[in-house]
Amino acid sequence: MFSAFVKTFLGVATILAATGAATAQASCTLSSLGGDDAPRLLQAVKSCATTVIPKGTTLNIATRMNMTGLSNKRIELEGTLRFNPDLAYWTGNGFFIPFQTQITFWLLGGQNIVLTGGGTLDGAGQSWYDAFATNSSLLRPITLTIFQAQNVLVENITMINGPEWHNLVNEAQGVVYNNIHINAVSTSSHGAQNTDGWNVYRSDDITIKNSVIVNGDDCVAFKPNATNVLVENLDCTGSHGISVGSLGQFPGMFDIVQNVTARNIKMTKAQNGARIKAWAGPNVGSGIVKNITFDGFVESSVDNPVVIDQCYMTNATACSQFPSNTFIQDIVFRNISGTSTGSVVAALTCSPDGRCSNIEVDNFNLNSPSGTARFTCSNVMLSGSAAELFPTCSET
Repeated sequence: MFSAFVKTFLGVATILAATGAATAQASCTLSSLGGDDAPRLLQAVKSCATTVIPKGTTLNIATRMNMTGLSNKRIELEGTLRFNPDLAYWTGNGFFIPFQTQITFWLLGGQNIVLTGGGTLDGAGQSWYDAFATNSSLLRPITLTIFQAQNVLVENITMINGPEWHNLVNEAQGVVYNNIHINAVSTSSHGAQNTDGWNVYRSDDITIKNSVIVNGDDCVAFKPNATNVLVENLDCTGSHGISVGSLGQFPGMFDIVQNVTARNIKMTKAQNGARIKAWAGPNVGSGIVKNITFDGFVESSVDNPVVIDQCYMTNATACSQFPSNTFIQDIVFRNISGTSTGSVVAALTCSPDGRCSNIEVDNFNLNSPSGTARFTCSNVMLSGSAAELFPTCSET
């Protein structure tokens, strides 16, 4: 893990050096002229080393933006980019992401790119939340997708009301997010669902840090083939947790999540805290989760503060007959404190036949709101100072 973190910090230095040179070249400043501002923004970013959207300016983004293949570019977003909620346009024209059948407003890729400035990405999600309530098959756009990119810094940005995921990192290396504020809250009775903060997919050397997230799904999720990831100093409210997975969903696919550290995480009014989830049942895929550390979680009113679930979205009968093909090993849950909403404060549910191994639990201080806190466990041997809290553990 140390070498991965060194790479990350060297990557940041590379980004800053490259963009520092770039700022000496041409700079473009955009104002809103009415109508669709996306074509002018695209042209500016391609033509200018630095593109500025000034404070007080709102650009209306009504058509998709393909900013891939860039080199040595800086976007100073001081104002706002608002994605026009034309549901018919976006469902037919958003860039298609094959993984889990997604679309996205914006592809940003290439090398040595900085997106910063203190401004806002506004997904105008309320129309999407209301429409999804009556049409659960509606494709909803990801706000920002970092795609086929190397050495990218996204810093000092606010993201509000994403229709679905706020960030996807897809086939990228050396990406850093710092000081990002995400807020997705519905103003109607229809919740802001699936509004993940970040999903990391087929990417390596990713850092997400010093950020505040209020949303309606995973705060951060490590999807298939996410490796060498550091997540630290996050404040997550209303989320589904810091999640590995889900993995092993698709037949014929071998999923890997390896060398991940999530530390110094505050989790409030959430469904889950630190979580690993893998599919079981017939006709699923396979994979491995290895060298994952959850360290320093402070949790308040969290339904499931600590979770391993190798029967994700699978009923007990099918899970018993067809155990998960995703192996989980070398996992550390350390310095986990706070309160759950129920009596079970930690549940480590593994498939039989040694599919979970080398699971360490240390320094737990978890409480239920009333009565004795329960720690449940099956099909795994635990090590560490908190192992005695899990009386039901056994390995078969």
